[in-house]
Amino acid sequence: MTSAVASAPSGRRSVRPTGRALFALTKPRIIELLLVTTVPAMILAKRGLPAPGLLLATVAGGALAAGSANTINCYLDRDIDSVMRRTSQRPLARPNSLAVIRPAEALVFGIALGAAATVMLGLVANWLAAAFADTAIVFYVFVYTLGLKRRTASNIVIGGAAGCFPVLVGWSAVTDTVSLPPVILFAVIFFWTPPHFWALAMKFKDDYASAGVPMLPVVAPTSTVVRRIVGYSYLMVATTLALAPYAGWIYTVCAAGLGGWFLTEAHRLRTQVARLPAGGTANAMRLFHMSISYLTLLFGLIAVTALVPWGH
Repeated sequence: MTSAVASAPSGRRSVRPTGRALFALTKPRIIELLLVTTVPAMILAKRGLPAPGLLLATVAGGALAAGSANTINCYLDRDIDSVMRRTSQRPLARPNSLAVIRPAEALVFGIALGAAATVMLGLVANWLAAAFADTAIVFYVFVYTLGLKRRTASNIVIGGAAGCFPVLVGWSAVTDTVSLPPVILFAVIFFWTPPHFWALAMKFKDDYASAGVPMLPVVAPTSTVVRRIVGYSYLMVATTLALAPYAGWIYTVCAAGLGGWFLTEAHRLRTQVARLPAGGTANAMRLFHMSISYLTLLFGLIAVTALVPWGH
């Protein structure tokens, strides 16, 4: 560890490590996944490519809003992040002697990102899109992080709604209104989130238990977790098909195929758990990684079928 980093709390700091730490606080991988849903929603709303300036501003504003929520989450969860192996290397989870930035600085940075997102979306797109972005930040920080995460096993079921708002941001940026299709897209992500996150939580169950976070795999038998994963998977697939009247028959056929793939993996995990010996561990990460590919392909399909002139 360089002296510039080691002396971060009291001495003069190098710009590059500080910038890297601030960037890491935004959780860029999560931002990428959120933007995967924003752009297709815009294309479906437009039935074509939106104006380049609007597209770039919405993507940038959405990224800033997501980075704001994630940064503030890191600030609030720095105590449990330091306990969990998966999150122990986050900038605010490190011991003070190794910290690159101070918690207060991170909080100010997160708030500044949210303000920048609001201004960018409001001035370039419209204030409805800005309001949805702000609602996502508030929901993630106050409802999920402060309200639910440490109190109930339903934390990710309800709190996961924060990750559904990018489709509303994208749709309203194009149309300045909300209609049924973006609500359906919102529901797709809402039902996708529990299987996706519970699969990850199954892998890191001991981490969550040591941090005192009552994720479902911590407080319920594995058989119960996988049963709920399968149930939410069916709800998600059914919801994707509800988009058929708006996205067309090509989308519907392909979405049904993707849904079959997801359900097969969910049932495979349930079967694996049922056959485990006492004390055995299921390979839930296969479903976790597959769920990311599934969501990316599904929303890519939405974008492509909205652009082609046939199949609507």
